[in-house]
Amino acid sequence: MATEFEITIAQEDIEGGYAAQAAAAVWEEIDRLELELSRFKPGSDVWRINHSKKGGSCPIGLATLDCLQLAKAVHAETQGAFDITVGPLMRVYRNDDGSQRVPHHLEVDYARERVGMDVFDVTDDGFVTVNVDEPVLDLGAVGKGYALDQCVQVLQDYGVHNALLNAGDSSVLALGCSADSDGWNVTVGNGKHQRVLLLKDRAVSASGFAVKGAHIMNPRTKRPAPIKKKRIWAIAPTAALSDALSTAFTIMSAEEIEAFCERHHEVEAVLN
Repeated sequence: MATEFEITIAQEDIEGGYAAQAAAAVWEEIDRLELELSRFKPGSDVWRINHSKKGGSCPIGLATLDCLQLAKAVHAETQGAFDITVGPLMRVYRNDDGSQRVPHHLEVDYARERVGMDVFDVTDDGFVTVNVDEPVLDLGAVGKGYALDQCVQVLQDYGVHNALLNAGDSSVLALGCSADSDGWNVTVGNGKHQRVLLLKDRAVSASGFAVKGAHIMNPRTKRPAPIKKKRIWAIAPTAALSDALSTAFTIMSAEEIEAFCERHHEVEAVLN
């Protein structure tokens, strides 16, 4: 998932050796999900989808099904601000080293024909049908958050109810409380607007351009999103949802984000 995962366990009834065993089980679960969700792993669900021809159908596992259905839902709720299919556009607007390029208009036209959440259909029983040749689905904006959510069940199986899970400082999931607080302290905000958020049984994710530069595509305009200096945070009940929404919020206007949070009271945003 191209990021580093960290776990902090704060529980008096769990000694170091047992905590290490729980952490090892978490890493094993993350590795398992990587093999299923990564588009770069030959044979993964997403790899097989992306190598399918138009009209082709393939079975997928529960993790991929969950992520694809969530992606469809967030796409609809954000009026297209979140889209896991923009890979063809990323390829024509970026060089191999990640720097921006100016593509030929024919490249752009071809890429746009292969972008949109209608390029694939997914059924509740776990089958994906593609409607274009070799789409480019990428679960990077939801997969690491989903992995954190699944690790909660692993920890609970070990009796761990107080832990902080961190995926590259861009997605953080707080389970229970820290040793000296009613939750976990997580810093959000930009510059002088930074503040400490007390997080308990919730997740927060951030998106921006500081780390990877111009890596966000605007699915609405089908062009690279203008670079913004500020990161945007989304707070939600699950890390998969906060992960997806933080990406969508980089595209949406402040007014749209406010209206979204008013419709979905379990979601909050930090824009400054």
